[in-house]
Amino acid sequence: MNMRFAQFLRLDLAGAALYIVAYFTVGFVFSGALEVVTRGYRTFGRWVSWVVVGLVAAYVLLQLWRWIRQRALKAVPFAIPSEAADAMRAGAYIYDVRSHGYLDRKAIRISGSKRLDPHTLHHSNEPFPTGQPIFVYCTCVREATSARVARELEKSGARVSVIKGGLRAWKRAGLPVEPVPPAEMAVLPAFG
Repeated sequence: MNMRFAQFLRLDLAGAALYIVAYFTVGFVFSGALEVVTRGYRTFGRWVSWVVVGLVAAYVLLQLWRWIRQRALKAVPFAIPSEAADAMRAGAYIYDVRSHGYLDRKAIRISGSKRLDPHTLHHSNEPFPTGQPIFVYCTCVREATSARVARELEKSGARVSVIKGGLRAWKRAGLPVEPVPPAEMAVLPAFG
């Protein structure tokens, strides 16, 4: 069944014309629907843009609020480890205010320091000396726990300073440390 070239060309052109007319017809018939879909995408894009702008603005405002709140907090005095050691020899008190420093059996603390749990500070009945200086230390970034505890203790009239660098700086200075007494270790529940 051989087809001549002219006949092939006529059928091919008829098929191409039918194909083009079908697509133009479908495009013309559904042009209103395509316009609605396109408009919907644009509207959705605008809403998403406003939501993203709103989220970025909320994040910036939250960071600004945190910064203002942090600046409003009263600055606490800092002391270098050697100053705290000298003051301790003269009768000052040093408190270990680490949140998790008493969980490890090999934990150490500054020699002669006392434990002060920062989470139970409001429930503590321990009287804090008002005549002698008090030093607090932790192992937090920027001495965050120590600063919070120092602010709370200052409300009771105590003279409190934070040891700059905490326990790490004390050890780097070569000052004495001791193991945490087993009686003061926090016992974690054993699941087994």
